[in-house]
Amino acid sequence: MQKETRCFVQVYTGNGKGKTTAALGLTLRAVGAGWIVLFVQFLKQGEYSEIKALKRLGGQVKICQYGSGEFVRGRPSEKEVASAQRGLNEVIEAMETKKYDLIILDEINVAMHFGLIPVESVIALLERRPPDVEMVLTGRWVPKEIAERADLVTEMRMIKHYFSKGILARTGIER
Repeated sequence: MQKETRCFVQVYTGNGKGKTTAALGLTLRAVGAGWIVLFVQFLKQGEYSEIKALKRLGGQVKICQYGSGEFVRGRPSEKEVASAQRGLNEVIEAMETKKYDLIILDEINVAMHFGLIPVESVIALLERRPPDVEMVLTGRWVPKEIAERADLVTEMRMIKHYFSKGILARTGIER
């Protein structure tokens, strides 16, 4: 299949549910079009349902996780910072191979918010992005400088969520 030559930077942000889910939907659509996808998760680690599903797509999706999956708030450990930095460096290397048509940076906005990755480093990444690579950044708290450079910004806004009734993340739905 012929790949679209106009590629953009997309951001999914906000306090509502659906940011990673939107990126996963885009991944599925890209794979269906024959694209090769790099799906990178920051601050997450483990065999979530989406990781299991992505692995079933075979060689069209490469999955990388950089984080312990335990950091939520407060001061990140040096190990967590080093992992995020390593992830960003590996994304730059992967992007420069021009092997990937779509690069998803899941929760990178959160990693920037908590200082694991400097905003300036992500700006530099965006500036180095080849024009034929689509890039998606997800997570709450997108920095203004990133939103300004993006071609599409979607904010997920929570209106109502069953979490407020004590319902925890459910396998197959939130994890």
